[in-house]
Amino acid sequence: MSAAGSPESEGDGPVRGSARPSGLLDVLRVASVVLDSEGRIVLWSPQAEELFGYEAREALGQYAARIMVHEQHVDLVVKLFADVMGTGQSWAGAFPIRRKDGGTQLVEFRNMRLLDDQGDVYALGLCADQTTVHRLEREVALSTRMIAQSPIGLAVLDTELRYVSVNKALEEINGVPAGEHLGRTPREVVPRMDVDALEAATRRVLETGTPVVDQSTIGRTHADPHQDHAWSISLYRLENAFGTVLGVAVSIVDVTEQYRAGIEAEAARRRLALIADASGRIGTTLDLDRTARELVEVAVPELADIAAVDLLDAVVQGRRTSLGPSEAAVIRALAVQGYDSAEALEAADPPGQVARYAPDRLVTQCVRTASPVMLPEVKDEDLDRIARSSEAAELLGRAGVHSYLAVPLIARGEVLGALDLKRTRNPLPFSEDDLLLARELAARAAVQIDNARWYQSARETALTLQRSLLPSHPPVTGGLEVASRYQPAGATSEVGGDWFDVIPLDAGKTALVVGDVMGSGIPAAAAMGRLRTATNTLASLDLDPNVLLEHLDKITAGLEQTIATCVYAVHDPHLRQCRIANAGHLPPVRARPGRPPELLDLPTGVPLGVGGVAFSTTIVDLEPGDRLVFYTDGLVETRRDPLDERLGTLLSLLDGPDRPLEEVCDLLLRTLHEPDNFDDVALLIARATPPDRGLAGPTV
Repeated sequence: MSAAGSPESEGDGPVRGSARPSGLLDVLRVASVVLDSEGRIVLWSPQAEELFGYEAREALGQYAARIMVHEQHVDLVVKLFADVMGTGQSWAGAFPIRRKDGGTQLVEFRNMRLLDDQGDVYALGLCADQTTVHRLEREVALSTRMIAQSPIGLAVLDTELRYVSVNKALEEINGVPAGEHLGRTPREVVPRMDVDALEAATRRVLETGTPVVDQSTIGRTHADPHQDHAWSISLYRLENAFGTVLGVAVSIVDVTEQYRAGIEAEAARRRLALIADASGRIGTTLDLDRTARELVEVAVPELADIAAVDLLDAVVQGRRTSLGPSEAAVIRALAVQGYDSAEALEAADPPGQVARYAPDRLVTQCVRTASPVMLPEVKDEDLDRIARSSEAAELLGRAGVHSYLAVPLIARGEVLGALDLKRTRNPLPFSEDDLLLARELAARAAVQIDNARWYQSARETALTLQRSLLPSHPPVTGGLEVASRYQPAGATSEVGGDWFDVIPLDAGKTALVVGDVMGSGIPAAAAMGRLRTATNTLASLDLDPNVLLEHLDKITAGLEQTIATCVYAVHDPHLRQCRIANAGHLPPVRARPGRPPELLDLPTGVPLGVGGVAFSTTIVDLEPGDRLVFYTDGLVETRRDPLDERLGTLLSLLDGPDRPLEEVCDLLLRTLHEPDNFDDVALLIARATPPDRGLAGPTV
């Protein structure tokens, strides 16, 4: 059997084997009877045997009226027979018959005259059960009516995928008259639909018989060539009563509204997800530049292909500002992010750069009016109003910028700057929904940016104050080469109380001081400044280190709620030694060429301000080339690691070949100080120099 279920044939010859019955006549079981001119039966079909109950041997040669017609209609049938034979006109009608078994059945008849090649006349009668005929008529009428009036597009394709039937609804969907469908394929009628997928699905249905239900496709037809529509397509294989494949029935429902509603719902879900993402990602630190980067990273590529955060330069500097109608905007770029658009990125202001935007520029309009500016479709003449310069406008044009949106960054009633958005790869223009999303992101980010701005300003002020309280010293003083570092805490804007000092003394001696006032903020800084001043004053008296610490202890006790640790050392290059006293501070490290670095074994003492405990002085040898390393606890203490391990790491970093002191300072800070440490660090390294260097007297 072939794929269509037909008997095999050779070329154009007859079908081999018995043909399977098919078609409407087989369903109707039409009986055929041929009568001679006298009304005798000369041919009797198997269907006639079934309908009337007489076998052919019983019927042949008999008068038809005797075995085919109810006796009460014999005269009428004889007359009708005579009319057909005499006039040659066909006759059709229904009347009851009496079967061989005595039963009565209503039968539809169609009679016509036949003429053979000898000129003899015969009558052909075609007969079918009227109940079956009427049932099929009703079914056909119902099907025809339903197909014609159905709002669903319906069609029948043959096995070659050609249209053989199309209803009114599909005619309207495709925008092509029904007659122009017939004999053509979907590829020829609706080429702007996804015909490849439709043909593939149709062929699978033909081959397997498995229906395809509710397959979605998107495209355009002649009925609406400028808008995409969405359709739900179902496919069913058509077979006759005996399994022969006739083609495929296609039903098409326009689901564009549901599709668009789904897209809008998905867009709304993505907007909510983006806002939730922004809430978690923007403002993770109080770093201004990082907060701006977090905003553009959220916006690209979900909302825009290019995003930039621009702040008014006056705002960055801590000044309030307002722009007049003719004033340019002086803007500092904080962050820019792009998605596969090198030319558009090149046109943007690099982060950190300050640029003037003329009064007619859209970003200037945005920050001046505190209102969004949106161009859904950017024309060539609009590029000059978007870009800072004509060169940048040309780059934006080459990048394919086709839609633009700028929303103001407003926090606590002040316009800080703008979130600048552009689309290049995303083909959709910015919409009102995009504007709402951008405004929501800008509103959330603006508060974080403002917090970071004030934090940065306060931090810079604090660091300026802190550094103003720390000394500046020459690299060589007395018999020492000295290097130092101060590293502020990485996660607080408050000043700390760590300090160091290098104090030149008479006879080429040098005092080295490292201290740490407990706590933070202005009180700690003030206490640190007073202790530093006192230390400088007391050092000029050439007191022993333990005596000096006793005086500092009394001064600290007079400062309200102040506790401090301190190491005070006096280096004498002539004696090649240091006298050191410790007030509750971590021990210094001595590193000597050819020997492992060591923590000096000093009496720890108690912190300054505790009182009642005497301090002691320890003499430590310091030959030329030897180094002393003083530090505060912020360098080595963490919340995770034991202090002994951290001190061991410090010693290992100081081991090995000698190197410049500045490099050693950088190495220790880079390796040991953690960015999120809540404590600042003071570091002081001194190396004894040969006797011929720096011994001419005190250096001021």
